[in-house]
Formats: sequence, C-alpha cells, structure tokens
Amino acid sequence: MILTGIFVNINLMKKIAIFLILATAAVLIFYYFSHNNDFKTTEITACPVSVKTVTVNGLSMYPFFESGEEVKALYDYYDCKDVLRNDVVLYKYSGNNNLLIKFIKAVPGDKWGLKKTNNGYEIVVNDITLLNSEAKPYLMSESSVKMLELYIKDYPVIPADAYLLLGDKTDGSLDSTSFGLVGKKDIMAKVEVTK
Repeated sequence: MILTGIFVNINLMKKIAIFLILATAAVLIFYYFSHNNDFKTTEITACPVSVKTVTVNGLSMYPFFESGEEVKALYDYYDCKDVLRNDVVLYKYSGNNNLLIKFIKAVPGDKWGLKKTNNGYEIVVNDITLLNSEAKPYLMSESSVKMLELYIKDYPVIPADAYLLLGDKTDGSLDSTSFGLVGKKDIMAKVEVTK
C-alpha cells in the first residue's frame, strides 16, 4: 500500500511538472511574439488597402510634387496603421470637392510653437524649426500665423487624434496655417513617395 501511494504521487508530480514546463513555454512564446517588432510588422499585413492613381492639382506641394504629376494613393491605409510625421497624405477638407495633398509635420504628443525671426515666424516642433523639401524654413507673416496661434495657445502639445498638415510652400497654403489641426478621420489616404 505504501509503495502504491508513493508511485501514484510520483506520477502526479511528473504530470504537474510537465504541465508547468508547458505552461511556462507557452507564456514565453506569447511574450516573445507580443514584444518582437519584426513579428508585429508582419502580423498586420491583412490591412485592406485600395490603391488608386491620382493627379496632383495645384502648386502647394511644389517642388516636391508638380501640378499634373501622378501619384499612388493608398486609401484606408490608416485604418490599421499609424499616421507618421513626414507622411504625405490626402486630406478631405470640408467644403472642398477635391482632396488636399499635404505633409504630416506634427503628430500627437509633439510640442510645438512659433519662433519670431526678423522675417516673420517659423513653426517649431519639438524644438526644431520645420523645413520644407528644399530644407527651407516655413516662414509665416504676422497675419498668416493667426490660426496657428489660436491652436498653439489651447494645445501647446498636439493632442490625441490631431495632426499638423503643411504643403511644401514655405509661406503657407490651404493647410493647417489656414484651418488648424486636423483629425485622423479626414485623412483619406497615404501617398506613396518614391523620391
């Protein structure tokens, strides 16, 4: 009787040990895949994106894009991807039938402001002066910074779901200098940049 009881206890202990080893392995595998960046980037490949060729209209993105230039737009891209600083996007501006093409120049959590210079005001994000594609600073006149001043006063740090959109013209265009920060829901597509 005593030997049988010991034998049963040893089998039970083996089963418990095997269970603990398997449970530990499962936890380690889960931890690895949930914290491994390479795995995460391949995990989100099922994002349904509609690719369309669109024509740039106007000069607000010149010289980065010329008017009449064709670009590929990835519609619904941001349904499962983050909007990143320096992305080129198509934005649905209220009251305008055409989508606007602009740069994302600041994202949620960025600290931003204006810096007065001899020639006007520069836009500063995270203590760095914003530059266009030709490495020239965006330079706003006294009258053209009014909209940005209102937003900066209320939001010295870009709030969640808000973005600063700018064209490539250093003196502003139909962009955040005219209408302020924008929400993600009106960012319709990411533009594929091959330059």
